[in-house]
Amino acid sequence: MAPQPVVTGLSPKEGPPGTRVIIRGEFLGTRVQDLIGLKICGSDCLLSAEWKSPNKIIARTGPAKGKGDIIVTTLSGGVGTSTVQFRAYHETIGPLKESAVWIEESPSQNFAWGRRTLAQSGLTQEDPLGLSIEGNEQKIPEDLRDLFPEACGDLSQEHFSPAWFLLENHLATSFEDLKAGLSYLKRKVESQKEGQLSFLKSNAGSVIDQLDTLMNIRDKLQEDVKLHGNETLNILETSIENSISESQKIFTDVLVRKEKADSTRSVLFALSRHKFLFCLPNSVDRRAKAGEYDIVVNDYSRAKNLFGKTEIPIFRKVLEEVDHRILSIRKQLHEKVVKMPQSVEQQKKLIKALISLELQQSGTPIGDKLRNIDPAWDAIEARAKYLEWTFRQTFDQHTSKDSGAQEKAKNRDSSQAPNRVNFCEELCDIAASQLPDLWRLGQLYFTGELRGPHDPKPGDFKRMVLNAIEKFCVYLRLAILIATDQRALRQSSGLAWPIGSASATHQFLPWIPQCLRFTRIAYATLISLDLPSEALDIIQKLIDEVRLFCFSIIFKRATDRCKKLGSQESWELGVEEYPGATLLPAALEALLIETLDEVQSVCMQRETREGNLLEPQSDGQREVTQRLQEFLSAFSAVIEELAFHSHDEETPTHNVSQLLGFPNAQQPDSVAGSGGAAAVTWEQRMLCCLANYAYCNKIFFPRLGDIFVRYGYPLPTLAIETARYTVNQLFTNLLEEYVEHKGDPLVGTIEPSMYLGRFQWDHEMEIGQLRPYAHECCDNLVGVYSEIYSISPALLRPILESIVQTISEELARLMSCVQRFSFTGAIQAHVDIRLLRDSLEGYVNETAKNYFMEALEAINPPLSGEQKRKADEILERVKRNMRLQLLCFSVKDP
Repeated sequence: MAPQPVVTGLSPKEGPPGTRVIIRGEFLGTRVQDLIGLKICGSDCLLSAEWKSPNKIIARTGPAKGKGDIIVTTLSGGVGTSTVQFRAYHETIGPLKESAVWIEESPSQNFAWGRRTLAQSGLTQEDPLGLSIEGNEQKIPEDLRDLFPEACGDLSQEHFSPAWFLLENHLATSFEDLKAGLSYLKRKVESQKEGQLSFLKSNAGSVIDQLDTLMNIRDKLQEDVKLHGNETLNILETSIENSISESQKIFTDVLVRKEKADSTRSVLFALSRHKFLFCLPNSVDRRAKAGEYDIVVNDYSRAKNLFGKTEIPIFRKVLEEVDHRILSIRKQLHEKVVKMPQSVEQQKKLIKALISLELQQSGTPIGDKLRNIDPAWDAIEARAKYLEWTFRQTFDQHTSKDSGAQEKAKNRDSSQAPNRVNFCEELCDIAASQLPDLWRLGQLYFTGELRGPHDPKPGDFKRMVLNAIEKFCVYLRLAILIATDQRALRQSSGLAWPIGSASATHQFLPWIPQCLRFTRIAYATLISLDLPSEALDIIQKLIDEVRLFCFSIIFKRATDRCKKLGSQESWELGVEEYPGATLLPAALEALLIETLDEVQSVCMQRETREGNLLEPQSDGQREVTQRLQEFLSAFSAVIEELAFHSHDEETPTHNVSQLLGFPNAQQPDSVAGSGGAAAVTWEQRMLCCLANYAYCNKIFFPRLGDIFVRYGYPLPTLAIETARYTVNQLFTNLLEEYVEHKGDPLVGTIEPSMYLGRFQWDHEMEIGQLRPYAHECCDNLVGVYSEIYSISPALLRPILESIVQTISEELARLMSCVQRFSFTGAIQAHVDIRLLRDSLEGYVNETAKNYFMEALEAINPPLSGEQKRKADEILERVKRNMRLQLLCFSVKDP
């Protein structure tokens, strides 16, 4: 129920009966028929009320008096209230004063148009007290009508109030002057009671007029006596009788002529009525063929009103013929109502004509033949069936076209829209144009504008709309979601889009955002119709699925592009945050940002009444995680492929210490040197790939989370951690491969170099410098160090630690295999092992320390004090001689 009416404004706020009043307020009715009552000061003013809007009514006041409320009563809100009041009063009205109502004249109000009396009546004097009114301009602040509601200050009125008169004319007069005025009034009244002489004096003008009239009558009588004698009254009587007789004759003739004219008019009028009735059957047929159904309805309604209850047989027969014609017209109208396509306005016009004709024919045997037909509901069903038929026909046309053009699709221009895209556009246009018509026709039906005597069917109409929208979404799913599992959808709908070739599918994928845009346009049109949420949710679910599918397709394309980044690798070292890393991670980041920009503009940016694809634990968030994992995994595979690419076809292996020289000073940003990309060796690629892995793990992955958060995505922790784990695994594998490639040849040279020239540890020897195997180890490690440092100093520790651990393990094994050391042999072994251990101290882990200790402890017998001093002297001298070689090992890695 609507709120109660409230009157908050009034213009004007007072006036006599018939005053035009503008009433303003709130909830004063929703339409003209909603206003059922209006009282102003208790007087019913509904007949004069003119409803303008829910906030404005114009009316005229009734015969009320005094202050009162303005009460508005509406059908929807009931009896209202008023915050303002109107004051009604009656004005003194004369012949020359405008008035909104008719006032009966009284004898006292008649004006004498003859000679005026010389003296005014005492009751009409302007100043009956004889007091001057000068200085009495001050007026009482209150309205005198509120103080004296039943009186006035006019001396000529019956309800004259002396108090009103005094307040109005003598507000500032003193009490002594008022007493003097009272004495003057008394003397004046007494003087009017002195007798006839006083009366004649005061009414001399009237007396003179009367005497003049009597003298004129006497003169006329004397003239008549001279002309007609003393029998003037008899002559006058005879003349009057003759006049009466002659007037009666004349009036009788006029009456006879009037009766003849009335008879003639009656006959003509009857003929006119009968002519309309007899011409009506042909007239309704002619009007119906011309499509003028409103004229047919009016003529038929007029005939029923004029002759519906006649008992004349000829009239009844004509009316039956007209009823048969109208029944035939109703059948034709019903056929036209359900015939599609046509506009809603055309259907509305036909339905109204059908309902009017049905109401006119209801209750008759002929009219009852079509009484079970509800034209409005039949029109709704016909429009809904036509909509579904249009959907299906469009689907069949495009699927047949697609199935017959598989071979042509291979040679089709990529700029030309595929058939699926054309289908989506056409289907969305149909939905955006025909669904609103169906909904508008249903609203006209349920609001009563197009409903006849039949009961509405809201449940059936809702199912009808939902079914149409579901069919619309099914067709779009079959056309757009080509890379998803549609088995359940095909089983439920019995429909399927022909499976095209891989090239046709590949050509369609870039057009999916365009299909999403078509669907969104249709969705926006349906949102403006105020459809129920249940219907809109169906389309919203489809749009969210297409948005998620667009996201998946865009990221798949990005993953495919990521897989091709390896072919674009130039091996330029352009990353300042992590030396040794190439521009490949930057290319990956640029590709990712480009992809996120595209995703954000195409599908992730929500429009009106669309869901959030990135809600926690939603399909959208899982899809983001999965696609990002695939994207990063593809990049990891690209680095792995670059690291091991053509390893088996590498040029013959050089000595370990000669594999890589220092970078050219003129090209600090390229590992290719002056030879270009063809000069990049496998070891260089391995180091660059290791640096790329380390850069991604330490710098790129944390930055990746910030990028996603900046675009409004939740932090993809799972995808990043999964990628980090994969990168760490690949880094470990690649590191082991590189260490094995560098360490195995190096370690393999220790034992041959140690026993070169049939050397034995138990023989006495000259001491004072390192053995060749120790020199070889240092030289080889310097070469490896130089190769790593020229590419990525950050990789020194992980690589050299592993190689040094392998060397220490080999030394421990070789020392433990020696049965006995000579005096000088023990000193030499001690110097060799300690030199390697001390010079490589920055890259010796706990395991390597233990192996070096085992090697020293394997010297048998242990060194004496003298031997230790000798060994220390030799070790210091060797370190001084090899300070340039050992200097590089003192540089700590970043």
